[in-house]
Amino acid sequence: MKKSISTNKSNSEIADKLILPISFIVAIILWEGLVYVFKTPAYLVPSPSAVYEAFIEYFPVLIRHTAVTCYEVLLGFTAALVLSIVVSLLMVRMKILYKILWPYMVLSQTIPLYVIAPLFMIWFGFGVLPKILIVTLVCFFPITVGLVQGLISTEPELDELLQVMRATPSQILWKVRIPQAMPQFFSGVKISVAYSVTGAVLAEWVGAQEGLGIFLTRAMKTYNTAAVFADVFIIIVLSLILFFVISFIEKKVIRRRHIS
Repeated sequence: MKKSISTNKSNSEIADKLILPISFIVAIILWEGLVYVFKTPAYLVPSPSAVYEAFIEYFPVLIRHTAVTCYEVLLGFTAALVLSIVVSLLMVRMKILYKILWPYMVLSQTIPLYVIAPLFMIWFGFGVLPKILIVTLVCFFPITVGLVQGLISTEPELDELLQVMRATPSQILWKVRIPQAMPQFFSGVKISVAYSVTGAVLAEWVGAQEGLGIFLTRAMKTYNTAAVFADVFIIIVLSLILFFVISFIEKKVIRRRHIS
């Protein structure tokens, strides 16, 4: 009986893992078939085979542009991560700072990114700096919100107990609040890292010399839709890689916290 249950569970796990790749293959076959049957022009909807050919043709160029976008994303995300941690800790320790900064942080999210990007280009030029700043701006809010909410969501009774045990505010912060804030913190980090690539590409779209965004713009202007799809494919893969890297780190950190 136990062996049967174990076998059924194993088969279910295998089926769950196969659902995504099988559905992806089916979608590609349907896409290829529909384009062939309806004779869709390549400048409207290219077939997967045409996208693959464009990917191979422009691969060296795409790699160069991808490297630039990765550079912008990694620097911008790292800057946002460090800034968010510092600001969040200060906001939790200093309530007056929380009251001052929080409304401005919320206000910053009401301004569309496509409005901010041209201004950054005017102020900082068309180099790498404005792209890094835009990525930082995009990533800063989700990380800060997640960490602040995690830090202030501890049970008051636990804080009172630690105070009775003569724990200092710093000890309460590092021993209790920060470990308990990790799930919310990583939720914000995963959201921001997914947005980071979009922010960098949009910034490059407005104006750049290299990057996936400017490649996308050039391909669109020449009606090279297959190259557009190849570029979008790289953007999706890059976003997924960053997301899964953060998820992997989250599992390691959370597991270590439970063990300790």
